[in-house]
Amino acid sequence: MFLFRNATVVTMDDAHTVLTGADVLVIGETIAGIGTGLTAPEGATVIDASGGILMPGMIDTHRHMWQTAMRGYGADWSLTQYFVWYYLEHGKTFRPEDVYAGNLLAALEAIDAGVTTTVDWSHGLQTTQHADAAVDALQAVPGRFVLAYGNIQQGPWEWSAAPEFRDFVARRFTPGDDMLGFQMAFDVTGDPAFPEKAAFEVARELGVSVTTHAGVWGATNDDGIRLMHEHKFMTPGTVYVHAATLNDDSYQRIAATGGSVSVSTESEQSAGQGYPPTWALRRHGIPVSLSMDTSVWWSGDLFSAMRTTLGADRSREHLEAHARSETVTNVHLRAEQVVDWATRGGSRALGLDAKVGSLEVGKKADIVLLRNESSPVMFPVLNPYGHVAFQAQRGDVEAVLVNGRIVKRDHKLVDVDLAAARTAVENTIDHLRSTMGEQAWVKGMNPDVPEAKVTDNPYTYTEYDAGSAEWKH
Repeated sequence: MFLFRNATVVTMDDAHTVLTGADVLVIGETIAGIGTGLTAPEGATVIDASGGILMPGMIDTHRHMWQTAMRGYGADWSLTQYFVWYYLEHGKTFRPEDVYAGNLLAALEAIDAGVTTTVDWSHGLQTTQHADAAVDALQAVPGRFVLAYGNIQQGPWEWSAAPEFRDFVARRFTPGDDMLGFQMAFDVTGDPAFPEKAAFEVARELGVSVTTHAGVWGATNDDGIRLMHEHKFMTPGTVYVHAATLNDDSYQRIAATGGSVSVSTESEQSAGQGYPPTWALRRHGIPVSLSMDTSVWWSGDLFSAMRTTLGADRSREHLEAHARSETVTNVHLRAEQVVDWATRGGSRALGLDAKVGSLEVGKKADIVLLRNESSPVMFPVLNPYGHVAFQAQRGDVEAVLVNGRIVKRDHKLVDVDLAAARTAVENTIDHLRSTMGEQAWVKGMNPDVPEAKVTDNPYTYTEYDAGSAEWKH
């Protein structure tokens, strides 16, 4: 039992109720009480949350966890370089133990940052041995996860038809298990023959949802959406990742069939899938969740996702207004809305909204306490939504509960063997470097810089010598 005392409670319930000086009581796996002056049951652990923010655990609906052992390696990649590295060249060298190492590190990273539910968009599962390793890692960490099974080395109509795939699903997943869920993860290229149809049929037979990279510049397009719709494979449980380059007709098909979009703003901005589409999704009334994509490039937390999503949406709104010689006087996308996307958006997308995503009596106790008495950034808390979206960061996550279990306390993960995770990751890096060779390893991390030319300046009629700080005429 846990009793959080005297917090600003951002419930994210349907009314978006915010309580000040309030308590939250957890008994077993569930939230048993929310209010002021709650009585602590005998044996309850009381946690002083004064000056802090209590919020629901955040939910990431698209994270390639198997790639986390290579954190930051592709910081200067384009999307093309990512595809070549993982799809065509070195992604094939990942062993089951490498998938395990990446998943383990990613799972720890997620709960450390207050992300209590993560979709492992696991498209590196070349064999079911890789898949078993992925699940083993997820179950070694006290978080809530969804394995989205994929294999970039085969077409989905191939791997989904293999008897060992069906055996894996039967062995590792229990319908209704809200701690370990299952999706199928594959993309639809727009090929008129629609070879992905067979994989959709397997998903339908298994009763699981599909998550797909849609509207990615140069990879997936409106034809894929049209084919899915014409064959009646667009469902309320379908999650469309990125959806950044679609036309109005495709957005209307998504909206009409009840699907949702996982927006990865850092990814879309940096890799070039298309401009982050929240402006279009709002216009069509399409539900949104947030995701961080992959730590091989970007930050592994949803604070960054919220912040960059607000910035990208507002930037576009201002630029479009300026092009009309107008000024935006009231921005449309608010901090409150992106906090909703980071919590309820994810729970709705995953069909878990009755259990997680908000702090309400009877729901599972996935709770994050933001408080950092050593930081001048964590006071005053005047606008709780603005504070979560623009001010807080992973270092301000003081405590995390998942399913009523304390997994982080006093800014430190609880009962976690970081040394073992470090060793597993080091072994993976050693394997990749030795397999690739040092020259290829270094080259992969440092792609060529395109030639750039400084624009001719017609006003340059004198020479300024910066060293002598004198003008030369």
